[in-house]
Amino acid sequence: MSNTVLNVVLKAGARFKSAVCDAQVMVIKAPPGEHSLACGGAAMLAAAATAPADATLDPALAGETLIGKRYVNADESLELLCTKGGKGTLVLDGTPLEIKQAKQLPSSD
Repeated sequence: MSNTVLNVVLKAGARFKSAVCDAQVMVIKAPPGEHSLACGGAAMLAAAATAPADATLDPALAGETLIGKRYVNADESLELLCTKGGKGTLVLDGTPLEIKQAKQLPSSD
């Protein structure tokens, strides 16, 4: 059962935790429909769920998830806020998420 991927409907305010590291996220903005959300190669779990004992971190997805950073997909239809850092890379539907870049503010000349 380790490293399985589940499709879930993501909703703003939902909280998920990694099954293979300490990472925890909160959904800020989500695309419609069902999606697979994973961290470190294993499906993310609901905040209250218990991680399976056999879940292991995939070395190929052992990037770092940083607390306080927002993670987005390519078109920014998904936005996650990392509430607890961990050793896994966040992945949506098989594509790693990136740290959201700060928007450039207009100059006040």
